[in-house]
Amino acid sequence: MSALAGTRHLVRLILRRDRVLLPLWVLLLGVLPMSYATSFAEFYPTAAERAAYVAGTGSNPSIVALLGPVHGDSIGALTAQRGGFLSLVIGLASLLTVIRHTRTEEEAGRRELLGATVLGRHAGLTAALAVTYAANLLLGLLTAAGLSATGLPAAGSLAYGLSAALVGVVFATVGGLAAQLTEAAGGARGIGVTVLGVAFVLRLAGDTAERDWLSWLSPLGWAPRVRAFAGEQWWVLALPVALSVLLAVVAYPVSARRDLGAGLLPPRLGPAAAGPALAGPLGLAWRLHRGQLLGWSVGFGLLGLILGGAAEAAGKAVEGNAQLAEIMARLGGADALAEAYLGATLGFVGLAAAGYGIQAALRMRSEETAGRAEPLLATGVSRSRWVASHLVFALVGPVVVLAVAGLCTGAAYGASVGDVPGQMPRMLGVALAQVPAAWVLAGLAVLLYGLLPRFAGAAWAALALCVLLGQVGAVLELSQWLMDLSPFTHTPQVLHDDWVATPLLALTALALLLTTTGLTALRRRDLPTP
Repeated sequence: MSALAGTRHLVRLILRRDRVLLPLWVLLLGVLPMSYATSFAEFYPTAAERAAYVAGTGSNPSIVALLGPVHGDSIGALTAQRGGFLSLVIGLASLLTVIRHTRTEEEAGRRELLGATVLGRHAGLTAALAVTYAANLLLGLLTAAGLSATGLPAAGSLAYGLSAALVGVVFATVGGLAAQLTEAAGGARGIGVTVLGVAFVLRLAGDTAERDWLSWLSPLGWAPRVRAFAGEQWWVLALPVALSVLLAVVAYPVSARRDLGAGLLPPRLGPAAAGPALAGPLGLAWRLHRGQLLGWSVGFGLLGLILGGAAEAAGKAVEGNAQLAEIMARLGGADALAEAYLGATLGFVGLAAAGYGIQAALRMRSEETAGRAEPLLATGVSRSRWVASHLVFALVGPVVVLAVAGLCTGAAYGASVGDVPGQMPRMLGVALAQVPAAWVLAGLAVLLYGLLPRFAGAAWAALALCVLLGQVGAVLELSQWLMDLSPFTHTPQVLHDDWVATPLLALTALALLLTTTGLTALRRRDLPTP
C-alpha cells in the first residue's frame, strides 16, 4: 500500500470539517490589506503627508517592532508595512490548523480508526499540509487581487501576497513537524507557538537594533525584505520555500518511524498521586487553563508595552493631517492624538481578549468530545459545578489579560511622557472597558455549546465578523445597523470626559442572558451529544 493512500479522501474530510473556519480566516486576512491601502489613499493623498507619516513612524522602535520596517513613502509601501503584523497572525493560524488535523486527531483516537482503513502512513500529514498550503496560496492571491483592485502596481501586489502566503506555508510545516515531536496536542501547540515567538523576537531585534542579520534568521523577517512596492526582491521568496522543504524532509521520516499516538520526545511523567488542588472541578479546570492564561497574559503584556511605546510617535505621525486627526480623535475619544491612538488600538486588543474568552468557553466542548467529561460527571461532581469551573476562566480570563495589557500600555506610555502613575490607571480603565463586549462573545459561545454543540465553533465566526466590521466597516461606509452587530461598536470611549456607563451595563446584561440561556439548555440535553 502506498504511504500516501487515502490522502485525497482525507483532504475532502478536512475541507468538510473546516468549511466555515477555513474560508473565514482566509477571507478576513485576505481583505484587510485592501482596507489598509484604501485608508492610506484617503488619509494620505499627497507625497508630503506620506513622507511626514514615515518620518513619524519609521524611526520609532515600538512601531517598527510591531509592524516591521517601511521601505519608501508610497501607498503600497505603507500598506506593506501596515500589513506586517498580519504575517504573525497568518503563521499562527497555519500552524494551529495543521496541528488540529494531525496531532489532535491522534490524541482523540480518530486517526487510529481511520488507519484501520486503506490509509497510508503519510496521508494524514500530507492532507493537512496540502489543505493549509492551498489556503495560504488562495489567501496570497486574494490579497494580491484586492491590492491591485485599489490601483496599486500588480507586481508589488503579487510580491506582498506571496510573501504573506509563504510565511503561512513555513509555519504550517513547523506545525507538521511539531506534531511529530509530542504525544499531546497541547505540547505540539506549545512548540509551534514558541518557534513563532522566537521568529518574532529575531525579527524585532533585527529591525529595531540595527542588527539586520538577525532579521534574516527569521521567516517573519523575510517578508518585509521582499520589498513589495519598493523594487521587489523576488529571490527572497525562495528562502521560505527552501525552509519549508527542509522542515518537511525532517518531519516525514519522523512520522514514518514513530508509533501512532506517540511522539519523538518522551512524555514527562506526572506525580504518582494527585495533589489537593485536583480534589475538585475548579482545580482541574485551573490545571487545564493555566498554561493558556499565562501565555495570553505574557503576550498581552508585551503587546501593551509595544503599543504604549508607539503612542507618542503615532500622535506625531498625523500632525498636519486634519482629516485623519479628526477621525483618530473620534475613535479614541480624546483630543490628544496619542491617546486617541491608544483608545483605538486597545479596542482591537479587546477583540483579541474575546478570542481568549471563546477559547476558554469552548474547552467544555473539547472535554465532552474527547470523552473526559462523562466519567468526571459520573462521580459526585454535578454538571453545574463542572460548567462553573470552566466559566470562571471564560469570564475572569478576559479581565486578567486586558488588565495586564492596560497596565503595560500605561507604563510604557507614561514613561514616554513622564507620567507613569497617572497613565497606568487611565489605560487600565480603557482596557477594562472592553470586557463586557468580550463577555458577550464568550456568552455566545456558551449559548451555542448549550443549544447547538456541533455548531459551537460558530462563535469564532462571530468574532471574525466583529474584526471585519471594526477594521473595514468605516472604510466601506457600512450601514450603522450593520456596524451595531458588533458589541465593540457600543463600547464607550472612556478617555472622553462625557462617557456614560449605560452601554457597559447593557452589554453585561446581554452577556449574562446569553450565558444563562446556554447553561439552561446544557442542563437539559444529553452529555455527550448523541
